[in-house]
Amino acid sequence: MSNLDRQATLQVCGGRGFVVAEPVRELLSPRHVQLGESTEVRRLLPNLGRRMVGAWAFVDHYGPDDIADEPGMQVPPHPHMGLQTVSWLHEGEVLHRDSTGSLQTIRPRELGLMTSGRAISHSEESPASHARYLHGAQLWVALPDAHRHVEPHFQHHAELPLVTAPGLTATVLLGELDGAVSPGTAYTPITGADLSLAAGTELRLPLDPDFEYAVLAMSGEAHVDDVPVLPGSMLYLGCGRTELPLRASSDAGLMLLGGEPFEEELVMWWNFVGRTDEEIRKARDDWMTSDRFGEVKGYDGARLDAPEVPATQLKARGRVR
Repeated sequence: MSNLDRQATLQVCGGRGFVVAEPVRELLSPRHVQLGESTEVRRLLPNLGRRMVGAWAFVDHYGPDDIADEPGMQVPPHPHMGLQTVSWLHEGEVLHRDSTGSLQTIRPRELGLMTSGRAISHSEESPASHARYLHGAQLWVALPDAHRHVEPHFQHHAELPLVTAPGLTATVLLGELDGAVSPGTAYTPITGADLSLAAGTELRLPLDPDFEYAVLAMSGEAHVDDVPVLPGSMLYLGCGRTELPLRASSDAGLMLLGGEPFEEELVMWWNFVGRTDEEIRKARDDWMTSDRFGEVKGYDGARLDAPEVPATQLKARGRVR
């Protein structure tokens, strides 16, 4: 999914300077962003209060939207570099196309993982014949310097490992949780898991104390470490936790996101993650004037133009608050 904001602003991310090295309860409110004509998303990362959680650098939550008589998601071809996109659905379908030739319909609880590496372009759309409701999350994972120029590729995994307990089914979509490891390729120590809780469930989920974590509320009523989280909000939890208390007042859906704090300093602008001003400007120029990002074939419509890069120099910095 693209950042369609035509006033794209510089995001300075990464570095351990502002990692909270102890458990906290920091509730993040979303920013509402229009995505195409019929989809509004709630953007949780980057946030004025927090830029990253581990290598997770971008989190949008959308729906549930009634698109029975609407085109649904319509994101034209656009570029990415230096990151992975993670498509995750609770309801509906998304048709993914990219410049490596991938064509895949992604359905609920299936992993769509696109590694942009040095350069890729893709589109996402609701199929012409689609389910009534669309509900999901789109997330980006920053690639570390050693792997950020890898060849672009796409992975689709319909079957993913589960962690279960009374009242809990956790689907591990990326990285590792309680010994279950996702088949998706990860380039940093990371956790991404979808938690389905039955009404009345109370439990403690095991965590890695070296990771920082956040929980995105997808649906229902749940308390995370005694903090109520409403759908479309995110609770940042810091580091140093060996377990996480969860309690569901109703059937509830959460996403657990975590990982080792990302050491490197980044420049994130529009749909690019880089390290320098020059990299970002070159990527923007290449998208507009060259074939570096390839061609998305089969999409019915024009591709996105890039916004203008700010006149001021883009500088990589550590985490900011």
